[in-house]
Amino acid sequence: MNRNDLISSIAEKANCTKKDAGAALDAVISSIEEALESGEKVSILGFGTFEVRERGEKTCINPRTKEKMICPPSKAPVFKAGKALKEIVNN
Repeated sequence: MNRNDLISSIAEKANCTKKDAGAALDAVISSIEEALESGEKVSILGFGTFEVRERGEKTCINPRTKEKMICPPSKAPVFKAGKALKEIVNN
């Protein structure tokens, strides 16, 4: 399912226009991005949790030169599925 398919599905289920569904989807995504950017955790009951995890500094190998190098610490967005979503997927 791509973005347009998702917007069509939202519009059909919410009984609204595709334009309104697209705006709603954009608002949800934007709100999640803003919360993660400020370091907050976003929990949607029954669906899952979005959060940012810090990755420490580590030793990496450059695949071209086989030279060892230090990869700096970074942050990565993570999604952990909730129990209800896991049950739906597994049935």
